[in-house]
Amino acid sequence: MKSPQSPSPSQHSWNRPRRGWIGKFTAAGRGIVDGVRGQSSFFVHVPVAVAVVLAAALLGLSPERWCLLLICIGVVISAELFNSALEWMSRAIADQHDANIERALNIASGAVLVAAVTAAAVGAILILDQFIVLLAD
Repeated sequence: MKSPQSPSPSQHSWNRPRRGWIGKFTAAGRGIVDGVRGQSSFFVHVPVAVAVVLAAALLGLSPERWCLLLICIGVVISAELFNSALEWMSRAIADQHDANIERALNIASGAVLVAAVTAAAVGAILILDQFIVLLAD
């Protein structure tokens, strides 16, 4: 018995035409806006990220430390966007409670929490260390 094959990309009803780079970046920008819209977590992450960037600028962090901070900020924002994507996808898949979807959403939220706590620890270490160095001088 022959196993069923996955539909080719042209067989998907949601398949969209190939886009150029401008179209891809436009869609990605729209995705960021859609991911942020209505998500209260961004009202915590963004102000904290701005405060960290301001503190880093005032303390004169080295380029290496800047890179670590920016990577941490990017990981947290990316994790939150993935979490938002899963929330939107779950709404499209089921309009009633589903235990598996709830578990997936909880796992995604846990990933955001791990990223945020790790980023906060890294940021605190880098900024406090630089602050201590400046006080010692």
